[in-house]
Amino acid sequence: MTATRPAIEVFGLTKSYGDHTVLDGVDLTVAPGTVYALLGPNGAGKTTVVNILSTLLAPDDGEIRVAGFDVRREPAGARAAIGVTGQFSAIDELLTGRENLRLMADLAHLDRATATTAVTVMLARFDLVDAADRRAQTYSGGMKRRLDLAMTLITRPRLIFLDEPTAGLDPRSRRGLWAIVREQVADGVTVLLTTQYLEEADQLADRIGVLDRGRLVAEGTAAELKRRVPGGHVSVQFTDAAGLSAAAAAHPQASTDAETLTLQIPGDGSIAGLRRVLHGLDDAAVAGLTVGAADLDDVFLALTGRTAEAPAAEEVPA
Repeated sequence: MTATRPAIEVFGLTKSYGDHTVLDGVDLTVAPGTVYALLGPNGAGKTTVVNILSTLLAPDDGEIRVAGFDVRREPAGARAAIGVTGQFSAIDELLTGRENLRLMADLAHLDRATATTAVTVMLARFDLVDAADRRAQTYSGGMKRRLDLAMTLITRPRLIFLDEPTAGLDPRSRRGLWAIVREQVADGVTVLLTTQYLEEADQLADRIGVLDRGRLVAEGTAAELKRRVPGGHVSVQFTDAAGLSAAAAAHPQASTDAETLTLQIPGDGSIAGLRRVLHGLDDAAVAGLTVGAADLDDVFLALTGRTAEAPAAEEVPA
């Protein structure tokens, strides 16, 4: 894989199980050294995409190249270039953390000295030194996820697939894994990430694709996707009910929260729109004001008609 060639190239990818179409002509390109986040509700086809790109599942049609290798004609080359962390942990809970890492090093045919060094480095990098010789079944969810990712990275792949890597983790553990992903990308690694956490995509991704019912319905940076969706608002909190009532009468399209004395006025995110909202407000009656822009939740809902966590038809397993 050269610096100028895409890390992943997909054209016209399709996959069906009988009459059930899981992927329907997906095109996507991922530049090397970047994070590409694939968003989609349950059943959208995200895991199927990862399974095909990682050679675990055969496509029905399409051109798919991973790290420069055609996944159908050159699967061994593609496998040698990638690492995969799936939705469910691949660790052996009866082994210790050190033994799990050593097993992955042996499967990758690392020589003894290289394997020993790699295991030591991974244990330190993923903050698992103190737990290295405990069975993995005693690990917390966050520790298991860190060990799983360490096992993926022990052979130093230049392209990694992370399928829902932080599902079920608490916010602290999730942010810890985000930091690890950023370290990898800073080192030149390419990451394809599937997630239902919109904040995760917003924080990590250079580009985002929205997959819905087997089709890529939108693609771009987080900022580009947000600009596609009308949205944003200005929230004004008033000092008393009289001020709130007067402002509500001037903005009939706004929503009113009498308990918090807050008026939320729809906006288009422009300076001119903000000026229109501010015009006529009595400074003495205003206790506070915040401006909110459209976020990825708004984008996702507008593009798919569902929230990111809403269940859809299950993907049919191979």
